Amino acid sequence: MFSKEMFRFLIQVITSWQIIVAALVLIIYFTLVSYVARLYHEPHSSFSFDSKPRKTKKAKKEKPSSEITEAIEGSDSDDLGLEE
Repeated sequence: MFSKEMFRFLIQVITSWQIIVAALVLIIYFTLVSYVARLYHEPHSSFSFDSKPRKTKKAKKEKPSSEITEAIEGSDSDDLGLEE
């Protein structure tokens, strides 16, 4: 029973109109859901053409090197200011 009869039974079940209709309804449903989800989903990619351009943060200005060397030369001791 398992080989020939089971194979024929599975073919009949798979090709029955109820299974085919149910499969088509599920395919249409999931296609519709994914389409609606894509409509309401905001794009996260910076390569999207219809998204607003991102604002870039300005870099902080660095101190001139003369101020840095004065600050280093001004501290002659290695003391961190901690009491023992």
